[in-house]
Formats: sequence, C-alpha cells, structure tokens
Amino acid sequence: MEETLVKQAGLEFTAIPAAGIHGVSLKSLPGNILKLCAGFFASRRILRQFRPDVLFFTGGYTAVPMALAAIRYPQLLFVPDIEPGLALKALTKFADAIAVVCDESRKYFPKKKRVVISGYPTRKDLQNWSRDEAKKKLELTSVKPVLFVFGGSKGARSINRAITANIEQLLPICQIVHVTGELDWEEIQQVYASINPMIASDYHITPYLHEEMGAAFSSADLVLSRAGASTLGELPLFGLPAILVPYPYAWRYQKVNAEYLVAHDAAIMLQDEEIGNRIVSVIMELMANREKLTLMKKNMRSLAMPEAARNIAILLEELSVRKQTK
Repeated sequence: MEETLVKQAGLEFTAIPAAGIHGVSLKSLPGNILKLCAGFFASRRILRQFRPDVLFFTGGYTAVPMALAAIRYPQLLFVPDIEPGLALKALTKFADAIAVVCDESRKYFPKKKRVVISGYPTRKDLQNWSRDEAKKKLELTSVKPVLFVFGGSKGARSINRAITANIEQLLPICQIVHVTGELDWEEIQQVYASINPMIASDYHITPYLHEEMGAAFSSADLVLSRAGASTLGELPLFGLPAILVPYPYAWRYQKVNAEYLVAHDAAIMLQDEEIGNRIVSVIMELMANREKLTLMKKNMRSLAMPEAARNIAILLEELSVRKQTK
C-alpha cells in the first residue's frame, strides 16, 4: 500500500529488504536476520546515491537497517501511537529528535532525548468538506444522526459482524456509513440485500474510502472503529466522539491509544470480545444523550493539533540545517 501511495504522490520509491525478529518462529529467525543484513547494505547504497540531508522514520522493522546505516546523518523519529513499538524503541538510540503525538508519550523515552510534541499529521484534503456537502456526497439526510463505522483497509471482522448482526435495530435510530474493508465485502453485500427495503436507504456500505474519507468524518455524529494511530489525529481534528474497539492481537498499542482518549472523556472503549453483545445499547445510549455526545465532541476537539505536519516539517528543516552547518 505504501509503495502505491508514494508513487501516486509523484515521489520516487525504493524498497529495502527487511523482516521482523520479534515474535517470529525460530525457523524464520535466521532468514529474517539475513534480510536485515541485506537491508543494511542496501541502505548504504541508497545513502551514497541519494545523499540525504536528514532522515525521517515512523517505525517498522524496515527502518532499522537504514537507521543503522545512517548513524552519521541527522535522524527524526515520529511516534504515531502513544506507546512506541519495539522497532521505534530501537530507533530511539539513533534519533537526534523524537516527535510524539501528545505529552503522555514522553515517559517511554530517556529523559536525555529531545522529545517534541508535534501532534499527529493528517491529510490536508480531509477538511475540504462542509457538513452539507459531505452529506450530499454520501446521500445522507438530516433526519437522523450519522454513525461512521470503519476498521482499516482490510476491515475489522468483529466490528463488521457486530454491525450486520444488529443492523435492523440500529437503522431506526441512525444512518450508518460503513467502510467494510475488502475482507468482508461480499458477506456484507449479502446482508445489505436482505435488509428491509424501508430502512435499507439509511445503510451505506463501501469496501474503502480515500478521497471521500473527509466527507465521512465531516458528516458523522459518532464513530465506531479500531484504535489505530490515525484515530489520535483524525478524530480530534473533526471533534468526533468515538466507540473504540482495540485490535486484540497487536500487543497493547491500540489499547493504550484508546485509554488516552477515554481518559479525556472523548471516547468509550469496548473490548473486542464484548462488542457483539454491547454495541447496540452503547450506540443507543449515546445517540439518545445529546448532552453527553456534545461534551465528548468538545473534549475530543480539545486534543486536536491541526498544525502537526507543519511542526514535523519544521523539525526536519532544523535538523537539515544543522547538518549543513557542521
């Protein structure tokens, strides 16, 4: 996905061999270590050819061989989640500065390191929609509130099935924009075909949104989603109250993200295993309690840092200038 997006932006893309070493089988470990070694030498070749002024890392094991090869170059590390992953913690040793989403991330890094609160960068085009334009684009009305459901590009099966299992209870109280992901698309199309035609017009399904993602955010009154890093930027940007269901198989990063938003009374967290039984009552309670929803919206918006991308760019320029003056 990254390769496609980078090339769509008109930028050159070069892949680096790499593989994870944490949580892999003993059988796979030797081969993965060899890939990392190959990535180190590939990174050295790229550095000689490209001659960068500064390096920017956002985590993942792919970054490790490049960080090792570029030890003499200025490096900026951006931590998208509240808690850094294993690869990000390893990269900390080489970083000249670390950009984080919020102050809660500071405790995960050595005090001697320079940690800057940048916020989470979001796409500029997300806010190109007025609420009326967004509703028109997505064929929504102003009669009922809007629930926006999404779970990433592949989708979140537990969330998808919790919605479809309770769809005829939910549609009388709200319109639903459901980004299903590719994994369950055919299954959800079958569910859609079986819905009472009298209420089916309030259920809007699509496997993926890109350009219209801003329209979905702009039209929503409430979000139901996983708690990936992007929720720390996108939900505050739009001041969107949320029901967050952390992915249970990704260490605890999503849980920590969700807990941060819950602690600020901007979201409610449900565990993956309880979503099927509780989702209807939680959505109904929130949709009926406009005062609580308004307070959550206000609290969520207070966490927004819309200049996050600019803050990171300033740090990169600063590190670049430092290299040129050495």
